[in-house]
Amino acid sequence: MQSHARGHLTYAACGVSAVHTERGTSIVPANRVAWTPAGFTHYHRAHGDTDMRIVFLTPSLARLIPDHPAVFLVSDLAREVLLALTGPRNYDAAAPGYSRSARSRLLRVLVDELREAPEQPLHLPEPRDDRLRAIARMLYEKPADNATLTELGKTVGASTRTLSRLFRTELGMTFYEWRTQLRVYHALVLLADGHDTTRTAYACGWANPSGFIAAFTDIIGTTPGRYRTSPRATAHAPHRSTVAESSG
Repeated sequence: MQSHARGHLTYAACGVSAVHTERGTSIVPANRVAWTPAGFTHYHRAHGDTDMRIVFLTPSLARLIPDHPAVFLVSDLAREVLLALTGPRNYDAAAPGYSRSARSRLLRVLVDELREAPEQPLHLPEPRDDRLRAIARMLYEKPADNATLTELGKTVGASTRTLSRLFRTELGMTFYEWRTQLRVYHALVLLADGHDTTRTAYACGWANPSGFIAAFTDIIGTTPGRYRTSPRATAHAPHRSTVAESSG
């Protein structure tokens, strides 16, 4: 666990990473970037062969994007700026690849791109209510569990109405929306580890691959098969997780 005085962006040039904060988990597949504002206690986790890039923002730039953890779709321009800022010559302060003014201009372009990008449904909020926390733990451990909210309510001692209200007021979504996001997160992890679409679908609780493909595509924007073979998900992946950091 760590906390920084400046907010930072986390981008997976390939692979899948996740940023965990007290607010929840930001899932970062290869075509998304996660924003963690200053002061948030957090930790990173990489799944599979992951090349993770981190860019810190000055307070003046950070004020231009949300003050809460969020995930954004990465445009082609934003991707190239992220890669440029974290290239081999740009996280070595002794031999920077760009001058201070050039870096400032690149960072402003990056922030401008993020301001135009809609937030993605890839931040899985963390419940505060003890009953919701108990349900979350059960489903994190067994994402394929197809128990209804009523059945889960009996386990934690709460009515369906109470739990439905808590999901909406605390997490801003229905139980089924939250569980679908959780399952897609687990699916990204399994795909990063090399599992195929069919095996991943059943392991994450879908009754058939077609239902999984539809849900995955709705959230990620591409099918599991295409995502799994995407150059951004797999190309140039190192044999272990690596991190490149850049301060702006």
